Amino acid sequence: MGGDTLSPQPHRHDLVRVDPAAWAAMLRQRPDLDGVPQLAGWAEAGRPLIVRRFFPGEPRDSIPLGLPLPPADGKRRIGFAFSPDDLSLYPVLALADARTVAPEAWHTTLDALIALGAEHGLTPRPFGSLLWQAATGLTYLAATSDLDVLWSLPTQTIPAGFLAALARIAEAAPMRLDGEILLPDGAGLHWREVLDAPETGDVLAKHRDRLEMRAVASLKGRASA
Repeated sequence: MGGDTLSPQPHRHDLVRVDPAAWAAMLRQRPDLDGVPQLAGWAEAGRPLIVRRFFPGEPRDSIPLGLPLPPADGKRRIGFAFSPDDLSLYPVLALADARTVAPEAWHTTLDALIALGAEHGLTPRPFGSLLWQAATGLTYLAATSDLDVLWSLPTQTIPAGFLAALARIAEAAPMRLDGEILLPDGAGLHWREVLDAPETGDVLAKHRDRLEMRAVASLKGRASA
């Protein structure tokens, strides 16, 4: 396959391409997907899938993937699982890369988020509707869409002041601003939950293969919010 070799331990929200031959073989084994729009040419078009959490009972030697259909095609979320040998990494899309397909009314918010990332040495990434529209060229965004953003941290500690600044941007935004903070070990934390949690509390951390609770004090530091 073309593209970079798949990491042996991809995390939630990583994007991958599926080998077209493996994709075609999978579709032949999934009669439940007969006639579903967009799927037949998905892999040949080079469109990505996203790494998700395992469903109960799924074999752990496969990579769990998801694909949401565009709203015009039913907005169905479809789960897949492929061998790592059938996958390659899809180029990382930064929030700045997706700005051109975002509604003009979002641009001020996007620019503020990009600037916040630069201030802390972070590169925000889209997910949700904005990601899929940028990655596929299909129409996913609607007037009521949220803006979902991922923040990958280089350490296990959230930078001081980051959450408070993010909350101020969210308060002024014309859309709901959601998203996760991603720690180096792959844990994903909803940023609003971390912000609102007491210093002595815990928050839910999502991994590809498990859920766990993380102590807020170990994440935020005294001055981070």
